[in-house]
Formats: sequence, structure tokens, C-alpha cells
Amino acid sequence: MSTSRLPDVTVTVIVHNDAGRLPRAVRSVCRQTHRDLEIVISDDHSTDDTPRVARELAAADPRVRYLRLPENSGGCSAPRNRALEIARAPYLMFLDSDDELPEGAVAALLAAHREREIDFAMGAVRRIRVDTGRRSTWMPHLVGERRTLDGVEDDPRLFFEHLATSKMYARAFLDRHALRFPEGIHYEDQLFSAQAYCLAERFTIVPEPVYLWYIAPYVRSDTASISNQRHLIGNVRDRIHVQRLIDAFLAESGHEGLREDKDHKFLKHDFRMYAGDLPYRDEEWLAAFADEVNPYLETLSPGAYARLPRAERVVLQLVRDRRLPEAALAARGLGYGVAPRRLTADADGRVYWGDRVPDTVAARRELDLTELEPDTRPFSGALFRHEITGITRVPGGGARVDLTVRTYDPALRLPVGPQRASLVISPGRRRLTVPFRLDPVRPGVFEGTVRLDLAGARLPLGGFAGVRHPLVRLSGGGRNNQALLLAPLEFPALTARVPYRSGAAPHQVTIEPEGHNPGRLQIRWEPAGVPAALRPLAARLAHPRLRRAAQLVAGLVR
Repeated sequence: MSTSRLPDVTVTVIVHNDAGRLPRAVRSVCRQTHRDLEIVISDDHSTDDTPRVARELAAADPRVRYLRLPENSGGCSAPRNRALEIARAPYLMFLDSDDELPEGAVAALLAAHREREIDFAMGAVRRIRVDTGRRSTWMPHLVGERRTLDGVEDDPRLFFEHLATSKMYARAFLDRHALRFPEGIHYEDQLFSAQAYCLAERFTIVPEPVYLWYIAPYVRSDTASISNQRHLIGNVRDRIHVQRLIDAFLAESGHEGLREDKDHKFLKHDFRMYAGDLPYRDEEWLAAFADEVNPYLETLSPGAYARLPRAERVVLQLVRDRRLPEAALAARGLGYGVAPRRLTADADGRVYWGDRVPDTVAARRELDLTELEPDTRPFSGALFRHEITGITRVPGGGARVDLTVRTYDPALRLPVGPQRASLVISPGRRRLTVPFRLDPVRPGVFEGTVRLDLAGARLPLGGFAGVRHPLVRLSGGGRNNQALLLAPLEFPALTARVPYRSGAAPHQVTIEPEGHNPGRLQIRWEPAGVPAALRPLAARLAHPRLRRAAQLVAGLVR
């Protein structure tokens, strides 16, 4: 690129020991429909092949420049800030080496800047699961339409969209406020974005996708991103430290009126991420977690708690009361309508989570489930909890297991005596339903054993590759209730090769714990008898019309 004129946009690509993915990121910028830009590769002192790869990329395109930090900073802030020092364009963007920019990203954001004077423009982020390829939009309700806001007060929900990478900033805006990424801390995006939102006088949101964010949710802990290192107590400490810095900035900058919205974001997003992991943590970790989060939880606005779903408020209160095993138990049902094992009513008929009426006014307020109407809601939505207490492989081979299922009926909705139940699972279009009986153990608790033989499932002719989670259906009096089935958090995976009688090729079937979220029983199918290249053809041949045509032809030639 000629040095006689400045580029319109500088895109900084930060990298550390990521030689394999860096070319994909840089080439995504080189392919932008808006060509007048520069790319600064900011290398946080990589020790792998990144320097060689970066220099080759710079040699291949004159718009690419390579910057190497003299020592590793351990985070994203320093490489971004050093790139800012040498960036020549009036508009700036940031890209991580494991992600990409869609081809029209620079053009869409730059057009927003040229349309009117704004401090930054932001657009939609597409999340891509690297394990499944599934795509989704990050915070779609915030970026669904084009709009220009006169400050974050116009829509405080934007605190949830805290990514620095989804935005194009005016260099003059960053310099005017000396706005740089905080160095030496993690979750720097959250502080930087909160400051940008509050300091900006005007910014524009465009609905076009401007960032492709690759998500690897279950990578090894030693290679996981900072966000995926939630198993480290230091990670909890870092996240809370950043929240305190944001709180101080809001107070110092005259934005204290946004505190409830920011607190709600912390509870709904940041704490919620850890809450889903609580069932998988040991007692020592849970105690250390409570030590870290409870002092900060005490500082948050009561209004922020009141805006949460009741199930999340329950987990929060159990953590604050240090009823930590119960918090882990409650967290297994978050987002799925799973009941507690027990409910307790007080003298006024108020119904509370757990086996006792809470001791304090605050705890009674947060653990009160009366609003859920557990004893009167329609049976189809009644609150039950189904847990597997035993898994036994049936001798003789195959994918046959006996499951001991315990059902908790804390609101006593089921009649006295044995209950009709079914295990329901649907690989492909046809449902496998296995009936069994639940016998009473004590009031509100039932138990039964069901034999699950996965060879009896009717798979599509082209086979089925995927994951399914069995459900438990309760039936009686013409009414049905269907709810998820919780597995033991850990048990050895059971794998078998199953020849299906339905005409489908043999499959490898694995029965295992889900390993995340509530920890459901999980069953995976993988065709074992059809080469991968032929599976799309087999699937097309399995279409009902083609099957009927084949049957007709067979009948004519007999």
C-alpha cells in the first residue's frame, strides 16, 4: 500500500501461538468488499510458527503489516493497544486470530460512519460451533434492526453485547477519551465496551453480520479460551474484578443510573455461566466460589435480582446462603423447568424451594415458588424431577440397558399408587416409546426400572447421525406430562454396534452422560455400515416417495 495516502480502516488481528488459524483470519480481511484498508497482525510474542506465517502473509499482500510484541502479555489488551499506536486509519476494528470477518463487514460498518457522525458502529455477530457447525446470532434481539442511538441510555440492554470485536470505532473518539484496553486483566472487553457505550454520544447498530465467532465449547482445559476456563477460581476472581472496575467507572463518570441494568447483565449472563457448571464442581470448589462471589453479590441492586426468572434467583440465594449442595442440585434444572426434590409450605400456604422454610426475610423472598402454582398448574406443565439412580448393561451384548428411574413429585400431583410412565426417544422421524411402571417409595417419590433396547428404534433408511436425550412421559386420566431425564453426572460410556431390523445400516450407538448443562442421559448414533460419502444418497433414497416408487416397480416386475 502506498504511504502517500491513508487507508480508510485499520483492522487489527491479534494472535498468540495460532499459526494454523491466522491465515484464515487475515484472508477474511483481505477478501473484504471494501479494499482500502490496512491489516495489522499484532503478535503477542508467539513461540510457535506464527512469526513465519505472519511474515508470509505480509509479503503476499502490501496491506498487511506485522507487529511483534517483545514479550508475552498474557491477554488481548496489550497487542490491541500496541497496534493502535501504529494504526494509520481514521476507523478501527479488531479481530481475533481464531475468528473471521464476513466479506461485507467493513463496508457495512464504514457506510454507517459515512452516513452520519457517530462514535462507533456495531453489527451482528454470527456464532459458529466448531463441533457441530451450527450457526446462531449473538444477542439477536439487540441487532435485529438498523438504528442510531443517542447514548446507551436509549437501550441499556446493550451491556449484554460486550464484544469489542463487533464494532468499528472512530479513532478520534478513542483518542478524545484516551480509551484503550485495560492491560493486565482478563475480560477486558467488558470494561472497554462499557466505557465505550457510556462515553459515546451517538452510535449506530446495523443488522448485517460483521463478525464470525467460532465457538469450541468443550475443548481441553489447557487449550480453552479465557471464557471457557470457568473451572478456575482465578477465572471467577478476574470476572468479578472487572465488574468492580465497571461499577467504579459508572460512578465516576456520572452513569450511576445504569447500575441496575449493568447488575442485571452480570446476574443474567456472567453468574449464569458459572451456575450451569455448579453440578460438576466438588465441595471445595463450591466453597471457594461462594467466597469469591458472595461479597460482590451483596453490592448488587435488588431490582437486578427481581428481573430474573425464579429458577435463577433460587440458585443465587442458595449460593448466598451457602447451601451449596442444594445450589448445585437446583442448577441442574436451569432453563428446563425441572422441579426441586422437595417443596415446603409455611403456615400461610407460601411454598418454598427445599426441605425447610427459609430463615431470613431475604431468603424467603427469593426461594418462594408460590407464583409458579406448583399444586394447581395444568398437568402437562406440572413440575416433576426424573433422575436415573442406576444403569446396568444387560448381558448378551447390544445396546440394551436397565435404567432405574426415580421420580420426585414435590407438589404431590400424582395419585397414590403405581404410575404409568414411558421412556420416549426419537432418532429420526419415528418415536421409540418404552412403557414402564413407577411404584411409590414414600409420599412424593416413585421409582421404577425400564429396559431400553435401542435396537428397537426405527431409524431412517439412510441412517441417523446425531444425539438425542430421552424424556419421561407420565400418563393418567387422559393427561400427559413429558420432562427430561437426568443421568448420573459420571458413568462409563456404553458403546455397541447395533444391526437395525428396519433396513438401516448398522450403527455405533453410545449411551453416556451429557457432561454439561443439566446432565441428561445422552444417546449418540453414528452409521457404521455406510461410507460417509454415500450417506447423502442413502438419505435421499429413504424419502417416502422414492420408497413407494421402488415398491411399485418391484411389484410390476414380479
